[in-house]
Amino acid sequence: MASPQGGPMAIAMRLRNQLQSVYKMDPLRNEEEVRVKIKDLNEHIVCCLCAGYFVDATTITECLHTFCKSCIVKYLQTSKYCPMCNIKIHETQPLLNLKLDRVMQDIVYKLVPGLQDSEEKRIREFYQSRGLDRVTQPSGEEPVAGSLGLPYSTFDHSRAHYYRYDEQLSLCLERLSSGKEKNRTVLQHKFVRCSVRAQVRQLRSVLCHRLTLSPQHVSPWGRGVVPGAPSPSPPSLTRSPPPPPAPPPPPPEQVQLLFDNEVLPDHMTMKQIWLSRWYGKPAPLLLHYSVKEKRR
Repeated sequence: MASPQGGPMAIAMRLRNQLQSVYKMDPLRNEEEVRVKIKDLNEHIVCCLCAGYFVDATTITECLHTFCKSCIVKYLQTSKYCPMCNIKIHETQPLLNLKLDRVMQDIVYKLVPGLQDSEEKRIREFYQSRGLDRVTQPSGEEPVAGSLGLPYSTFDHSRAHYYRYDEQLSLCLERLSSGKEKNRTVLQHKFVRCSVRAQVRQLRSVLCHRLTLSPQHVSPWGRGVVPGAPSPSPPSLTRSPPPPPAPPPPPPEQVQLLFDNEVLPDHMTMKQIWLSRWYGKPAPLLLHYSVKEKRR
């Protein structure tokens, strides 16, 4: 994997080589003022998705290509590949391999006159037209100031909802049928729609909240019951005993998630299960669950 730190340096060297070839001078060694046309630099500072100058420049760490943040985020909702070189960014979570390129954004603001002012004005008008308070930098962090003393980004990226635009997957959760599991509690709503990034451990936690143990697991008085043994008598009380409490949900280690009778590991994501076991089949993805007998 290429180092993301090499991106700005590589761009600077390309600009230097271009100036040397076009203007026959080295801007790093020549003390004279260098005048260049902005159109000669556009290929380095223009987003190929919107054909505009970079705004919130964001670089893909896998290939070091740069785009506007909003452009590349929207693009990755329907693709997992770089729009310039077609390299795969990530199998299931491409947004994790995006990095804000502050150096590139500073270069663009210095090269293009008035771009930072117009962008700040556009952001202010956006918030004012909707009656919203402008989101500022989180407390405890110093914003990176530009030439006008304005922060590089006025959006709090730490509070962004990264799962909102995830690819969704439909599941059908069926209880594993066996002769020993008759008259057991089953899910009332067995169809689930979740993010492709959801892991097996998270799905098991949901099952634990929705399932309750049957009397074969927990007795009405909270103690284990041996099958075939007489039920324990209630304690002697002067008044009638209160109704027994509802059985607690099974602990996570008692709930198993299976595909084709194979127990799925906790770290496995729904995307991995779909690609490796259900690819090409119609939705929903069918998974089975079982509740292990409580050890006595």
